[in-house]
Formats: sequence, structure tokens, C-alpha cells
Amino acid sequence: MEKFIVTGGKRLAGEITPAGNKNEALPLLAAILLSEEPIVLHNLPVIGDIASMKQILEGLGVAVRSLGGSSWEFDAGKLIDSAPDEALSCAIRGSFLLTAPLTLRFGHSKAFVPGGDSIGKRRLDSHILPLKKMGMRFSYQGSHYDTELEPGGLQGQYLLLDEASVMATEHLIMAACLAKGTTVLYNAACEPHVQGLCRLLLAMGAKIQGVGSNLLTIEGVGRLGGAEHRVSPDHTEIGSLIGLAAVTRSEITIKNPAFENIGQILPFFGRLGIQVEQRGEDMFIPAEQELRVQYDLDDSIPKIDDAPWPGFPADLTSIMTVVATQCEGNVLIFEKLFESRLFWVDKLIRMGARIVLCDPHRAVVSGPAKLKGMTLSSPDIRAGMALLIAALCAEGTSEIHNIVQIDRGYEAIDQRLNLLGADIKRV
Repeated sequence: MEKFIVTGGKRLAGEITPAGNKNEALPLLAAILLSEEPIVLHNLPVIGDIASMKQILEGLGVAVRSLGGSSWEFDAGKLIDSAPDEALSCAIRGSFLLTAPLTLRFGHSKAFVPGGDSIGKRRLDSHILPLKKMGMRFSYQGSHYDTELEPGGLQGQYLLLDEASVMATEHLIMAACLAKGTTVLYNAACEPHVQGLCRLLLAMGAKIQGVGSNLLTIEGVGRLGGAEHRVSPDHTEIGSLIGLAAVTRSEITIKNPAFENIGQILPFFGRLGIQVEQRGEDMFIPAEQELRVQYDLDDSIPKIDDAPWPGFPADLTSIMTVVATQCEGNVLIFEKLFESRLFWVDKLIRMGARIVLCDPHRAVVSGPAKLKGMTLSSPDIRAGMALLIAALCAEGTSEIHNIVQIDRGYEAIDQRLNLLGADIKRV
């Protein structure tokens, strides 16, 4: 098993280009199965979850061809199997998105209970119940679901989601594109990565109205064709880089971050006193900022709380927790979506952070705290990146184990940060 040896306390400087959005790329790879014509994807991130998804597709019979750099061609014209690889499917959450596309292609499929980050209960009901209403049968077999289409195939429906689930929204959009009739999807997630999936499907010939809103109207079509699409920059990685620059007092330029996809990220960093400048198409984070909690207008303690888009992304609450440890003042971290997301903060406390974990969803952070290097283990993608950031601003040397979790979501992060002046050794 690989680990990082991190020497903290170093200033970083320079330019960095964010990788493609993991949470956009995964549903795009699932959507490839909806067409028998080639699909070309650009800016596909080189990370663990994408490598696993490509392996699954190859096992199903998809021809995968590198076009150089981060560009790939996928041809699902000659599928050979309706059941994805069990071990790979159980390792990543995004594998469940293959269920509807495979069932549409074969009339039946096998869907394994997916893996992913251990951050709390992650329901599949929001996928399965609407798909059942549209005409897909599910039979639970313990480790997997057997699926098949009703005799009439998928039918367009009015679907009111019980939660604005990103993956469920993506799954239902793909199913609705090839269903008979019109599907109205209300309380849909509208994150940038959902919009990216819609743009690919539109290029393939889908008919989708309301992209970017929580009300989508999808008119089913008989077939979808080939297309070419570029994956958007990962706004979660961009937020991670802003936090890293702030706590290491570094001057960093993030190239072409796609400001239209940043949403509430910059205002929430502003609550911690962190200012970011737009310079043309680039984002500039100045060095030596005064990290100070900005109290609310009534002088009460502010909170960093996540919400569905366009609210603050849940994937950045771990990063913000580390940033808060370096800010003067008190702030409440309120993780609303996942009941186990904050259970890693004991590692920060061991490093010297002053954090009171109030309950599974809330933690009060008092800063600034002088962090010291420790031996740590990455519990999930985002907490792993947060620990790496903490190690880079800590005094001394840290060992971070289980870095396969970080590699699942951040492309060659050690090499890219070392180019900015970080000292990260992969052992």
C-alpha cells in the first residue's frame, strides 16, 4: 500500500490547472451505453474511479481508445454482457448508473450494490422507485438487483423526487431520454455535473428542457447518436486548492476554473476572510491573507453549511473544516447531508486542532491552531484531501496512509502540488 510522506510549512507558488470533474465524468461514461455510435470525451480525469469505470465498460464490450492526453473515444456498438464486473462495481458508487442504460440495451441487467465513500447511509430508493414507476422491474438478490423491462418498455412519467439526489437525477435523465413519451422530473438536482451530462445527451440527440433548474422536461426519442463533449473543471478540486493556498499562505493561480460553476464556494470562503480575485479567465489567490472569521451582522457565530446546488457543496465541508482551524475566531461546520462525514475530525484534533464535535452533523472549530505532523489514514476522498492540506500547513512531517482514497478523486495530486513547491513523497 502506498502512503504520502509530507513535510509541512512550505509556501507554494505558481499556476495549476484543475482536472476534469469526477462527478461529471462518471455519468458521462454511463451514458456511453445509450448509443451504438462512438462518443469522444475530452478532459477526462486520470483518477481511480474513472479507471475503474473504464475497466467495467471494457468488460461489457465497449471499445475504449486513447486519443492522446485526456481525450478518449468510447464505442458501445457491440456490447457482449449485461452484467458489469462485480468487484469493480462494488468498489465505486458511480457503477450503479449503468443499471438503466444496460437494461435499455439488453432488456435486463444485473446491478450490484455500489461502493464509494463511507460517509453515511446513501439510499438507492431515489433511483429504484422512480425507475419502477417508469417500467423497470427490480428483484433484490442480496448482493445485487436483477432488472428487466416491463413488456411495454419504459414510459414517461411525472416524477417528484423525495430528495434532490445528484446520482438519481442523472440516472433518471438517462432513462427518460429513451423512454416512450414525456418525463417531468421535479426536485431534480441541478449541480454543474448534472448540467454537463445534459449537454452530452443533448449533443447525442436527446430532448431536455430546463437544464440548470430543478424542473426538467424530457421527451423520449427513438435513439441517441454519437457526440463529442469536454468535461468541465472540477469545482470541488478548485475549492480544495483555494483552501490549500489560504492555509499555507501561498500565492496560487488556478487556470480556467469556469467561474460559472463556482456557485457559493467563494462567498463561503469569504466567511473565513479569504479573498479570491478573477484575473481574466483565471482565479488568483493572494498570499498572506488575514484568516479571520467574519461574524454575522448580529455578531453571532457564522456557519458553513452545505445544501443542494446552488448551495455550498457537501464535498467541500471537510476542506473548510481544515481551513477553519487556521482562522481567528469560531465557526460552526454543519454537514446536513451525510451523518458520518464529520467522524474523521478526531484526526485533526490529534494534530492540534481545537474542535468540538457536537453531534454527527455539527462541529465547532476555534482557531487559529498550530497543527503538528502526525501519522494519519485517509478515510474517504474528501477527508483524505483535507488531511493532506492539514499536513501541508502543519509543523513537521506527516505520514498519510490509505492514499488510494485520495487517488480516487484527485489526479496525480502529489506531482501537481510538488510543482508548486510542496514536499510530498509517494512511498
